[in-house]
Amino acid sequence: MLRSHFIRPLNYPLPALLALVLVFARIAGAQGQSPFLGSVPSGQPTGTTIDLSLKQAFDLALKYNLGAVESSQDTRAAHAVRLTTLNALLPNISARIAASVQQVDFKTLGLNFKIPGVNIPIIAGPFGVGDARAYYSQELFSWSNIKNWKASAESESAAQYTYKSDRDLVVFTTGSAYLLVISDAATVDSTSAQVQTAQTLYNNSVDQNKHGVIASIDLLRAHVELQTQQQRLIAAQNQLDIDKLTLGRVIGLPNGQEFRITDSVPYAPLGEITLEQALQQARTTRPDYLSAKARVHAAELATKAVAAENYPTLSTATDFGDIGSPNFGTSHETVDFSLSLNVPIFQGSRVRADKLQADAALQQRKAELADLEGKIDDQVRTAFLNLKSSSELVAVTKSNIDLANQTLAQAQDRFKAGVADNLEVVQAQESVASANQSNIASLYQFNLAKISLAQAMGTAEQSALQYLGVR
Repeated sequence: MLRSHFIRPLNYPLPALLALVLVFARIAGAQGQSPFLGSVPSGQPTGTTIDLSLKQAFDLALKYNLGAVESSQDTRAAHAVRLTTLNALLPNISARIAASVQQVDFKTLGLNFKIPGVNIPIIAGPFGVGDARAYYSQELFSWSNIKNWKASAESESAAQYTYKSDRDLVVFTTGSAYLLVISDAATVDSTSAQVQTAQTLYNNSVDQNKHGVIASIDLLRAHVELQTQQQRLIAAQNQLDIDKLTLGRVIGLPNGQEFRITDSVPYAPLGEITLEQALQQARTTRPDYLSAKARVHAAELATKAVAAENYPTLSTATDFGDIGSPNFGTSHETVDFSLSLNVPIFQGSRVRADKLQADAALQQRKAELADLEGKIDDQVRTAFLNLKSSSELVAVTKSNIDLANQTLAQAQDRFKAGVADNLEVVQAQESVASANQSNIASLYQFNLAKISLAQAMGTAEQSALQYLGVR
């Protein structure tokens, strides 16, 4: 479910809230919490505050993030399946050495006859028997097994592409969490400045009220503004601490490890890349798209494997050994060789059912591939739209900060001159706070859009740092 720290109605304007919801939608699972929000904590806390760069965060997440760990194990499981299907095509060779002591009762074998004048023993033995033997068996030809092996090989390739895609998602998740901490830290700094401004206003109001220059309501208004900013600072600091915990959880830091981020990721325009270039690269290199194509190919091969269940198969079995009694000193070689051709004639409805099931799976994989093609187009275009709008927002909010600061300075001068009460100052200070927060939110959206574009193109692991302008 959506974690509370992703939504901040008091701090972020609506566009920023939508960006945060987008982050959650990209990393949350269909049920419960996404594994990409968890990790396998490593080591023990150092007891000191460590520095954490964005590159170090990526490296740790790719190693300890739960989504990456589980995806790597899925790849190993797919490899195991391929080895299992390959085993059906390989020979089975074994050896056995046996020694036994036997005593035979002829009556139990049905040999109960008599010859006049001849004393035929009823029991033979005991006598020893030694037997050393090697066994070889192999299915020489089975078109169904061959296709199954090729299908499993394609499934393994799909799992490897999925692992690469999951690593991109780990980078996206880590990057968004790191950017969120940067945004929180900027909010704390901005709110701290507003607290100092409010404190100055309050101190001036106290002094002027003592000298009878302003009314008590102006003093109360300044006091309320100071406490409001202090409340915002407390909330901002708390949110920063919570989001640092989330970042540490995502990248697998030891529980309780204190850290400080070292990269600020300021505004930096993205290099020249057109929408068509981004779409073309996404279709060429995006791992989840390549994985979906491999799954379609695997399903096609599985369908052929099912159809081949009606084909004849050829197999062989051989055993070669040395047997002797009472020991190997009087042994003789023995051999048994067989070659079998199995021709299916009637297998009931099993093959028909297998064909139906395999074809249904193939149609599902094709539908998923077609859907993914549309999703890739949508994600790349959305990232470009967010880049354009957030870049424009950054420019507007920077200008708005300058205008709000000028308004605040004029309001403070008017208040000091006694031309106006401090209501103008309080309102101007709120405008400055709102402008700063809008700028922080728009910068977060812009950087998030850049890393979203990298992930949409399937190059997040390789180019996220470059897109964010971090070395």
